[in-house]
Amino acid sequence: MIGAFFDIDGTLYREGLITEIFKKLIKSEIIDQQRWYNEVREKYIKWDKRIGNYDDYLLKMAEIYTDAIKGLHRTQIEFIAGKVIEQKGDRVYTFTRNQIKWHIEQGHKVITISGSPFELVRAMSIKHGFHDYIGSHYITDDKNMYTGDVKPMWDSKNKKLAIEALVKKYHIDLSSSYAYGDTAGDFSMLKSVANPVAINPTKELVTKLKEDPDTRHKAQIIVERKDMIYRLKPSDICL
Repeated sequence: MIGAFFDIDGTLYREGLITEIFKKLIKSEIIDQQRWYNEVREKYIKWDKRIGNYDDYLLKMAEIYTDAIKGLHRTQIEFIAGKVIEQKGDRVYTFTRNQIKWHIEQGHKVITISGSPFELVRAMSIKHGFHDYIGSHYITDDKNMYTGDVKPMWDSKNKKLAIEALVKKYHIDLSSSYAYGDTAGDFSMLKSVANPVAINPTKELVTKLKEDPDTRHKAQIIVERKDMIYRLKPSDICL
């Protein structure tokens, strides 16, 4: 079985899904707007001016999100996640959307492995026809209330473990498979397959692809801007 593994944030969806649910939680007064101004806004401004790291911005939001949902019932977040995808779920890259369709037509097993909360990942995956999905799990107790603990899926180590589990589950042949990602957290996923594709990648990811002997020649880099799609190799990019 050939697999096609997709990250969501910045790879399928044009931003981070956690950004959208964060905004909803502020509107619902579950997250105090002052926490945005006091803890997140500075990191966002630095990233927006391209003098800061986008991952730092997302991780700070994930930290506040984890704290904010503690004590909430799982159905509350599922409802909000459903609304986010209903309103924003089509805001995706054309290239990635077309690749998902192509893989499904080829009979490949199409799976997303994302650092976003599982509730968002599930809703987004169902909308776009994925066969399976893995996201960051925010742990609940026996009453389905969030405990404040999280099993992350935004780092390279956990994505590698997820790939290994999925290979066993679906008997996937990595030597013929594909992976799509945009940050260094996706590197192990890209490195594990025959056809790695970096979509609008960060400088850190491109550096890893260029320096690694397994990916420097086989990786493809896609840059989508406006209505144009550019296809490059790691060697085409000067850092």
